[in-house]
Amino acid sequence: MLLLGAATAAAEFGVSLIVSRVLVHHISLICSLVVERERLICRRMEGDTLEDRDARIKLLIGTLQQGDADGQFCFPRGLAFDHDRALLLVSDSWNHRVQVFSCDEDAAGDPFVSKFGEKGDQPGQFQYPWGLAIDHDHDRILITDGGNNRVQVWSLSDQSFLSCIGQRGSRDLEFNNPRGIAIDKHHHRIIIVDTNNHQLVFLSSIDLSFLFSIGKRGSRPGEFLRPSGIAIDDDRHRIIVVDTFNERVQVLSSIDGSFLFEFGEEGDEPGQFNRPQGVCIDNQGRIIVADADNHRLQSFTHEGHHISSFDCGSEYSYGVAFDEHRGLIAFTADHRVHVIGANQWLADTKITWRPDRHRYAPSWMKQAILTMTMIRSLVDECSAMSMIPNELLFEIFSFL
Repeated sequence: MLLLGAATAAAEFGVSLIVSRVLVHHISLICSLVVERERLICRRMEGDTLEDRDARIKLLIGTLQQGDADGQFCFPRGLAFDHDRALLLVSDSWNHRVQVFSCDEDAAGDPFVSKFGEKGDQPGQFQYPWGLAIDHDHDRILITDGGNNRVQVWSLSDQSFLSCIGQRGSRDLEFNNPRGIAIDKHHHRIIIVDTNNHQLVFLSSIDLSFLFSIGKRGSRPGEFLRPSGIAIDDDRHRIIVVDTFNERVQVLSSIDGSFLFEFGEEGDEPGQFNRPQGVCIDNQGRIIVADADNHRLQSFTHEGHHISSFDCGSEYSYGVAFDEHRGLIAFTADHRVHVIGANQWLADTKITWRPDRHRYAPSWMKQAILTMTMIRSLVDECSAMSMIPNELLFEIFSFL
């Protein structure tokens, strides 16, 4: 239908039938190459077969059984995309380390890049790390070191240890099994989910000094029961918190932490939760929740209305992250990490345009895509041709 729509649109607006047929032929050829490329990516992961994969999965890291070799996991938890470097960082929780992988689709072979950390309670060592946040403004990685009740800071550039803050307790700069962590760029704050203290802790992103905390144990609005995941909706100045044992998501103001609204309840129907854990926001403001014990991801509008679910089979999903530059969603499931194309699950996911990716494309390719863009501007917005984004066109034509 896509190819037929492209040919029809071209013919309707004065492009010769011969040209449109050539275009259809090339696109058909390139689409087959893209499919074959995806199959090769699938096969490169040990223990992975095409038969047991969801077709929407672009990359699968790890094995069904736990392991401690490079690229293997033992209960991975937190995820964070380094958009600038096309990297995915994973907190390999029960292996007490962080692993780094390439998400560059043009890279061939093993996606493993590096790892850092080891088990222990000394600076630079971990016990069950969980949440990850990347602070590009200060070139650092922030990691919640749950078993050591602290937050560690590592260099983003060379992955060297910088500092750590916190100890066990419930006073200022004390934590009890911290998990989620996020950066509020608008207000220059770092927000930590202090899970077993049932609260959120706000630090200055400038010097990591304590600012304030909100929440207490309970089930009323603004109260928590072992919360875990957190995400910042920068466009709407909101904090999204997964209130795990209350089986709900709370939405708070990022200005003062005041309660705005909540959604969810215990159950396995759409919009219900069973021990939800991770959360992220895509670049349309949709809220994606890792609904762990229901073995699925769930997506919601920014108002908390259920959109759809992504089945994780029998695996427990804990962490989830969104890459706005490449339109990818990564999530942990048991001892593996899955990366899917957001558009293959959530339609109309906007991808941030990055001119640097195609700056050096040959002139004929740029001209061809410019011509197709002009044609698309004339056709009906509901036609198949109008739905082809420029990013996809560049990827298709790169195979010619």
